[in-house]
Amino acid sequence: MVVNQNQFYVSPEDYLAGERQSPIKHEYRRGKIYARVGVSLPHVIIASNLGALLGNYLLDNDCLVLNSDIKIRLEEANCYYYPDLVVTYDEWDLSSNEDFILYPFLIIEILSPSTANFDRGDKFADYQTATSLQEYVLVSQSEMSIECFRKNEQGIWISQTYSGGEEVNFASVDFNCQIELIYRKVHGIEFING
Repeated sequence: MVVNQNQFYVSPEDYLAGERQSPIKHEYRRGKIYARVGVSLPHVIIASNLGALLGNYLLDNDCLVLNSDIKIRLEEANCYYYPDLVVTYDEWDLSSNEDFILYPFLIIEILSPSTANFDRGDKFADYQTATSLQEYVLVSQSEMSIECFRKNEQGIWISQTYSGGEEVNFASVDFNCQIELIYRKVHGIEFING
């Protein structure tokens, strides 16, 4: 994300109104607006692969698999983010005509060098304010590595990392596939063997 350091407070309502008119996407965090950074070809390929795999797997389920064109509204954190992929089962989200969803169940972010620390830190903390969220997935685009954070019965987030040759499990939606399918057609990826 890129921010203007001289920026003043913007209300969520003004952000939404501006975002509906803007030719580029911005995220909103506690009164500040951040331009979304551009993405690389590996990022786009990974997002497309994941969208197709999850979309096909969940096709007959009563849920939505959405790409980075939809925002998540995090009321408690006072944020709006565009995740790379999100799955929601909530009736409000399924029937809404808003330009955001409220109840993410699974969120997937594809890491880039400029966003990795934020995605692992403050953004993850903000996402955790969504009580509906069951799993948060971070996908590297520089090496074959996927880290899944899952909320256990005690509400504690437990991490599991997958690497080359392993089967990835998104437990929240009972999805399994070989990690190589997620990275299919991504050139120059570093093969990390678990």
